[in-house]
Amino acid sequence: MPKLTHKYLLAITFQQAGQLVRDEGGLFGRVRLKVDGTVSIPFYYRYRYGGKLHDISCGTWPVDSLAQIRAKRDEARGATAAGIDPATRKKVNRIEMQEAMLSKIAQTNAQREAQLTVADLFDLWIVNGVKRKDGNADLKRRFTADVLPSIGGVAISELSEHDLREVLRTLVMRDANRSAVMMLHSLKQMLGWAQKRQPWRRLLSEGNPVDLIDIRTIVSAAYDMNKVRERVLSAAEIRELQDIFKRMRVEYATAPDRRVAAQPLEIATECAIWIMLGTMCRVGELSMARWEHVDFDLAEWFIPRENVKDRVGNQTVHLSAFVMTQFRRLHECTSESVWCFPSRDDTKHINARVITKQISDRQTSLKHGRDGGPRAVMTHRCQDDRLVLQSGKNGAWTAHDLRRTGATLMQSLGVTLDVIDRCQNHVLAGSKVRRHYLHYDYSREKMEAWTLLGKRFQEILDHQKSEEPDAV
Repeated sequence: MPKLTHKYLLAITFQQAGQLVRDEGGLFGRVRLKVDGTVSIPFYYRYRYGGKLHDISCGTWPVDSLAQIRAKRDEARGATAAGIDPATRKKVNRIEMQEAMLSKIAQTNAQREAQLTVADLFDLWIVNGVKRKDGNADLKRRFTADVLPSIGGVAISELSEHDLREVLRTLVMRDANRSAVMMLHSLKQMLGWAQKRQPWRRLLSEGNPVDLIDIRTIVSAAYDMNKVRERVLSAAEIRELQDIFKRMRVEYATAPDRRVAAQPLEIATECAIWIMLGTMCRVGELSMARWEHVDFDLAEWFIPRENVKDRVGNQTVHLSAFVMTQFRRLHECTSESVWCFPSRDDTKHINARVITKQISDRQTSLKHGRDGGPRAVMTHRCQDDRLVLQSGKNGAWTAHDLRRTGATLMQSLGVTLDVIDRCQNHVLAGSKVRRHYLHYDYSREKMEAWTLLGKRFQEILDHQKSEEPDAV
């Protein structure tokens, strides 16, 4: 049989489609016509094994050269001579190649997984693993400030309890014990989520390091784990607060050069402080308030459910004369906006932290930096001690302390605890059946309670009971 040549194959035309071409050593192929008008020839080697004839592919010309096709034929012929079925051998080789490839892919994936860090886990968890009312804004802020800078680059497979403990101790160093407790809860939530999912579960095969942390060994010795914040402004401090606001405005108005003089607290923030005292509302609820929900004729402020913490339910707040005065002052400042507290560009309401920060920034000496030392100077932020009350002997006060102060004062006026809870829009304890069937809204009792509270605050500010220097 004549030996095929490359020149002979090149001379084959589409008119020879279907013809059989043969080469020495049992190699043959059939001419095929391709869609583009060219030809190709799949070649096979025919051999006898187990008493039967078999064909095994040796390649396709011109994708494979004639030399490559013959080499595969020779390999198959050698296997046959050795008593091995070439087709079986080819199948085994293919399986071995697939296994080798899968092993390499697995090795590559393992190497990639081993490089996954705490920051990678956080990025995934914050999108798919947690959903809080603020859109996870507070979580992002806390992790960005206190976790990711120190352990964000640590591989999950190498994350240890010591890494997590160091993050929490840094918080405690700056006297942020409660923040440390809250951060531990968030870390538990994140790593607990990871432990149920791949590839994080494989990376935590040695166990979840957060389970080894006892927060009681980390917080300050003086910190009571079971104790909630108890800061309540006294009557003297409430009067002092009024004097501070007046003094700020007088000092600024009479300053020789207002360009360098310390500006007073914004009127909107001052109004917010008095409103929070007089209504016991949350700072977030007030920050999101809209003027359409404030009815000056009925002396009511409606708080829609979506603005309430945990979306407990709508709340209609009766506005005492004391609170009405503050809402009217606020209306003079922001009535052109739909928001009671508009953002600078008036596209939305302010963030709740705006009011919180304005109060905190004016008690700088009572605050700590992230390293536990004095708070660092921040650009574009007012930092002084003008809102420190009673020379700081009772510690710093916060926006949420105003809510507690109002509730405590309401309690001292003889208002029942049930009514106080409803004025604060708390989830009421007790049987779910009771909450399901008893729907009296206590509107009259709440109105009376808010009226009493407003009168008492007005008395305090008018010095009508100044003989009570420290009692609320």
